[in-house]
Amino acid sequence: MDWIGVIRHGESTGNVAREVAESGGHEVIDIRQRDADVPLSEEGERQGRALGRWFAAMPREQWPDVVVASPYRRAVDTAAHALRGHPRMLVDERLRDRELGVLDLLTTHGVAARYPDEVVRRRRLGKFYYRPPGGESWADVALRLRSLLRDLDGARVLLFAHEITPFLLRYLLECVPERDMLAYAHNSTVPNGSLTSWHREDGAWVLEREFDADHLVEHGAEPTETEDATTRSA
Repeated sequence: MDWIGVIRHGESTGNVAREVAESGGHEVIDIRQRDADVPLSEEGERQGRALGRWFAAMPREQWPDVVVASPYRRAVDTAAHALRGHPRMLVDERLRDRELGVLDLLTTHGVAARYPDEVVRRRRLGKFYYRPPGGESWADVALRLRSLLRDLDGARVLLFAHEITPFLLRYLLECVPERDMLAYAHNSTVPNGSLTSWHREDGAWVLEREFDADHLVEHGAEPTETEDATTRSA
């Protein structure tokens, strides 16, 4: 590879439900589907179509050689809107969102109310290594991303994934230290439909674009900054 980019999926109904639950002080996020089946919201569909118009206007030589999407519906549908008919569009489970185990569907308030011991354990272990019962740590997600990166074979590779992915790619590609990466994630939100990308320069990966969502505005959609529970609540 000499270029790699990651687009966060369009806004999902789960993102919207989480915002409602967190702002309302609820313990549980009202989502009926399993996480893998959560669809795009109406705004997310608009963001996906805007991505499609952006890529349609782009010279084909600037398209990625390989497109790899998380198997979760919100990522697959965003990729399909953006690059429908691309000859090498793959789905890989190693790009899936972080699994939260017993903390799934709980807000920050819900975790504190129902699992206070886990809040203490998380504080002691730190966010990167803390693994909820039945779930994954950030380090676990980094491990499967590292495995995926070894298997990618295109010169230009584009990923469609989740909010956690660009943070961990900075950790893996740029060797950003754990503390710095987590501080960066704490103070940043990845807009839905935004692009973060890197290119190789003298053998090293150099950050090229960071959470860039100008293409959405240019093609008729508004970027949203709804957060994922996987990067915030647990």
